[in-house]
Amino acid sequence: MKKIILLLVLFIYIGVGKVCAQNADTLPIPERVEYIISQLTLDEKLSLMEHHNPAIERLGLQEYSWWNEALHGVGRNGLATVWPMPIALAATFYPELVQKVFAITAEEARYKYRKEQAAGYYGDYAGLTFFTPNINIFRDPRWGRGMETYGEDPFLTAQMGLACVNGLQHAAYGYRAERVDTLPLYTAACLKHLAVHSGPEATRHQFDATVSPRDLWTTYLPAFEYIIKNSDVQQVMCAYNRLNGEPCCTNKELLVNILRNKWNYNGLLVTDCWALNDCWERDPKTPRHETHATAAHAAADAFGSEVDLECGSGLPALRAAVDSGWISESQIDEHVRRILTCRLRISEEKRPFRFSPSEPIVAAISSLVLLKNDGVLPLKNKSTRIFLAGPNAADSLMPLGNYNGIPEHTVTIEEGLRKDNRLTKLRAADVIVYAGGLNPQLEGEELPIDTPGFYKGDRTWIELPENQIQELKKLKATGKPIVLLLCTGSAIALEEVEPLVDAIMVCWYGGQEMGSAISAALNGHDDDFGRLPITFYRSTQQLPDFDDYDMRNRTYRYMGEEPLYPFGYGLSYSDFSLANVSFDRKTLSVTAKVKNEKSLMGDLKMGEIGSQNTTVVQVYLSTPDRTGSPKKSLVAFQKIGLFEGRTGEFQIPIDPFWLRVYDEERQEMVEPPAGTRFVLEVGFSSADPEAKKIEWRW
Repeated sequence: MKKIILLLVLFIYIGVGKVCAQNADTLPIPERVEYIISQLTLDEKLSLMEHHNPAIERLGLQEYSWWNEALHGVGRNGLATVWPMPIALAATFYPELVQKVFAITAEEARYKYRKEQAAGYYGDYAGLTFFTPNINIFRDPRWGRGMETYGEDPFLTAQMGLACVNGLQHAAYGYRAERVDTLPLYTAACLKHLAVHSGPEATRHQFDATVSPRDLWTTYLPAFEYIIKNSDVQQVMCAYNRLNGEPCCTNKELLVNILRNKWNYNGLLVTDCWALNDCWERDPKTPRHETHATAAHAAADAFGSEVDLECGSGLPALRAAVDSGWISESQIDEHVRRILTCRLRISEEKRPFRFSPSEPIVAAISSLVLLKNDGVLPLKNKSTRIFLAGPNAADSLMPLGNYNGIPEHTVTIEEGLRKDNRLTKLRAADVIVYAGGLNPQLEGEELPIDTPGFYKGDRTWIELPENQIQELKKLKATGKPIVLLLCTGSAIALEEVEPLVDAIMVCWYGGQEMGSAISAALNGHDDDFGRLPITFYRSTQQLPDFDDYDMRNRTYRYMGEEPLYPFGYGLSYSDFSLANVSFDRKTLSVTAKVKNEKSLMGDLKMGEIGSQNTTVVQVYLSTPDRTGSPKKSLVAFQKIGLFEGRTGEFQIPIDPFWLRVYDEERQEMVEPPAGTRFVLEVGFSSADPEAKKIEWRW
C-alpha cells in the first residue's frame, strides 16, 4: 500500500510539474526564467553552465550546445553560403552590406537549426548561439587569425562588428537594435576575445599581453565598449591569454570592474574553449599560465565573479568549488538566469526573412581592393587573351578561408575568368593574370605548421613567398602586362614586387563567388571596390617585435615610417574629387560635395550593374596638442555611388563617443576638456595628400 501511495504522489507531482511548466510557457520571459530556476536542482543548474546543456524534459528544456560558428556564414554544419572572410568584409567599408550578410546567415542558421532538431541532433555547430564576431584589433600582420577580424582600426572594427551583431540577432536589413531585454532574437552573437588578443598563436595558452592603460583604452577596448553600449549583444567571450599578469577568464579588473561595472553589460560571459584549463593544467610539452593550484580554484575565480558559461569540460571542478563554499547558489542562480534568458529569447523569434542569391557576388566584389593600375584594367573586351598562372588560380579551398561552411558550389579564379575571357598559352596572351599570395592552410588558428615563413598559423615574415617573386620576375621578362591577384588574409609586403607588375588587386579569401567577382572586376562590369582595412607595410623591417603589444610604431595611427599602401587606400576605375568641405560643430557633422570626374568603365548604361562608380569618403581626427595621442584616427566614413560626371552632396555625422580623449590621471576615456584642439582630415585614405583639413576647438 505504501508503494502505491508513493507512486500516486510521484505521478501527481510529475503531473502538476508538467501543468505548471505548460502554464509557465505563457508567462513573459523574465517570469518564466524565475519559474524554471525555482524548479531546478543544484546539479541541473550547474549542468546548464557548461557549453553542452543536457535536456531537462520536465521543464521543457531540450538538449542544447552553445558552441556554434558563423564567422562568415554558418560554419562547420554542412551546406551553407560561404561569404568573404571578415577582413574582406571590412574592406567594403559598407556596414549595411555586412549587416545584410549576417541577416542572411541568421536566416540560414534558423532553417538548419529546425532541420537538425527534426533529425534529433542537438550537438555542436547546430545551434543558434554563435561565437561571432571577432573584434580583436589586428595590430600585427603576422597574426594568422587576423583574417577573422575587421582590421587594425577601432572605429572600423566597431562599425562592422555592430553590423554583424545586429544582422545576426535581428536580421531585418537596416535595423538598429534597441536595448530591450525582451526583444526576440534570430540568433545570439558573441564579441570575442576580451581582451588584447592577437597572437602569437604558438604561445597563446601561456602568453601575458602587457599593455599600458592608454593603449588598453584607446586601442584594444573601444570596439567592445561601443558595441555593448549600442546593441543588445548577448554574449562576450574572454580570451586565452593573460592581460597584465592575470588570465583573461579570471581577470576581475577586466570582467568585473570594466565589463560589468563600467559598461553595465548584463549579457552572457563565456570562456574561450578550454581556456580555464590553461589556469591550472601542468603540461611539460605545452606550457600554460599555471596561475591556479587546482581546477576548482580556477572555477571559483571565474564563476565566482562574472563568467556564466564554460566552453569546456570543467563541470566537476565547478561542483567542487560550490561544495567548498567558494561559490554560492545565489551566484549560480544569476549565471543560470542569464543563460535561460538568452535561450528563451531565441525561441520566441518567428519573423521571416529572405535574400537574393546574387548577394555573395556583390559582397565579394565590394571587398576587392585595387592597389595599382597602370592602365591595364579594366580589360578591354571579351576577346582579351589571358595567360593565367599562380598557385591560387584553380584552388577551390582557398576562397573559403577558415571557420567556414561547405558551399553548394565554389567558383575558382580560373572558372570565373573562363566565363568571360579566352585561356591561352603565354606566347599568345595579351595579359598575364597571376593568382598568388597565401592560403588558409598556411595562416590561421594554431596550425601545425613549421616551415620557412610560417609557424603555428602565424607568419615569421610578411613578404610574398620567394618562389612567387621569382616566377613574377620571369613573367616580367616577357614584356607582357601583368595583373597580380593577391589572395590573403593579411597584409603582404610588396616593395620588391610592385615594380614587376602593372596592376595589383587584393582579393583576400573571397568566399564561394570569389572567381565570379574577380572576373566582373577585371572586365569592368563593376568597380564597387573596397579600401584597405589594414596597413600594407613595405617590409617586415617596419614591424616592431611580434610579442610587443605596445602600439608605438604600429598601424597607421601610430606608425612613424611611410608604408607602401596606407590604411583606407584603394583605387577604382573612376576619379573622384572633393569640394566645399565644412564642419558643423553643433551637429558634429561633415558636409561636402564629391564629383565623379571620369570613369574608365566604358559604355555601361544607367541601371546596369556597375554603372554607378563608388568611392569611400573618410574622416580622420587628431588632437595634436595631447601627448601620446594617435597621429590620426578614423571617426567617420561613407560609401558614395555616382554616375560619371555627376556631383553628390553628403553629410557624415561623428559620434561623440569617438571624440573622447584619454585622461592620464583617471586612466580612462573622458569628454574632451574645454578648448581641446581637434584637426579633421576629409579625404579618400588615411594618407590622402589632397585631404581637406579643418581645425576646431571643443
